Amino acid sequence: MIIMAITSSSTITISKLDFPVSFSQSINKKISISSIPFCTKKYVPKKLFFSIKNPKSCGYISNSLVNDCSIDEISKENKTQVSIDVKTSTWNWKGYSIRYQFCGNSGPALVLVHGFGANSDHWRKNIPVLAQSHRVFSIDLIGYGYSDKPNPRELGVDNFYSFETWGSQLNDFCKDVIGDKAFFICNSIGGLVGLQAAILEPQLCRGILLLNISLRMLHITKQPWFGRSVIKAFQNLLRNTELGKFFFKSVATPEAVKNILCQCYYDTSQVTDELVQAILLPGLEPGAVDVFLEFICYSAGPLPEELLPQVKCPVLVAWGDKDPWEPIELGRAYGKFDTVEDFVVLPNVGHCPQDEAPHLVNPLVESFVARHANA
Repeated sequence: MIIMAITSSSTITISKLDFPVSFSQSINKKISISSIPFCTKKYVPKKLFFSIKNPKSCGYISNSLVNDCSIDEISKENKTQVSIDVKTSTWNWKGYSIRYQFCGNSGPALVLVHGFGANSDHWRKNIPVLAQSHRVFSIDLIGYGYSDKPNPRELGVDNFYSFETWGSQLNDFCKDVIGDKAFFICNSIGGLVGLQAAILEPQLCRGILLLNISLRMLHITKQPWFGRSVIKAFQNLLRNTELGKFFFKSVATPEAVKNILCQCYYDTSQVTDELVQAILLPGLEPGAVDVFLEFICYSAGPLPEELLPQVKCPVLVAWGDKDPWEPIELGRAYGKFDTVEDFVVLPNVGHCPQDEAPHLVNPLVESFVARHANA
């Protein structure tokens, strides 16, 4: 998320996306999701208490109603107090320690994939709710959270922190830890990780839900030719001089993290001290600065519009319409790919819907999985 704040004020003019896509979607019955009340919640370490709606397969996609119940009907359901343990463990992947969280004993497997600068704690409002009817796993991608952060300069490879690396990690996690194929629920750059994983080993992915997937507007191909050398020079300056480390230290503070989060959350009341600490503390771990500098200099690799046509599984795209970093006007183009079943607008929500508006995201996940669980 930090890199998004850095680049969101770029002065480079970027034209609208121009994708060679076709559009074929059905609209059955309009539905309003703007009136859903926020789930009341209380967070206690190791025990999570959520006041949740009765797990009921009621899906909504875009302006379509896919079954006989409505969101308003769900909001009228009697709420039930639920106490559930979310467990934390580590997994050895290629000699590196990977942290993950898990919950739930039955149902389809879900893997929740975080965005840049975040970690599995960013799904703390989703894991125990979804675990009522699913096996839920949330992973710290290598380099983030409390997973190992190897120094890329010592590995002797270019672009170690890439979507190919993380995609392979995600697939191996499905094979080694879950022992089953899974649905990938992804936010921001995590969306590219999920897409890349599904392309590398399609037999492991049952479906992908993309929440405000990163548009990758700093990708080298999206820059005007006259600006590419300037961007490259700036990246080299950050990566190869003390300026990069100085800059990282300036943003790795509670005040800076809170300010960044308040940029990307439309409802800033959700930017709590708990959230700030969940994002900040792993960023103070040894090696975090090297990962940060490596990724902000990663302006190559795949784009969402390149990956989407290659995916064989169902894809649903959802977007907070108040995202200041990934404009919904550009994101709508992804809904027109044949591989995408629909595009969902999440009203009055910013860049991280799963945390800012779990009352919208959790039912959306449940309905998406229910539609494809028997496929």
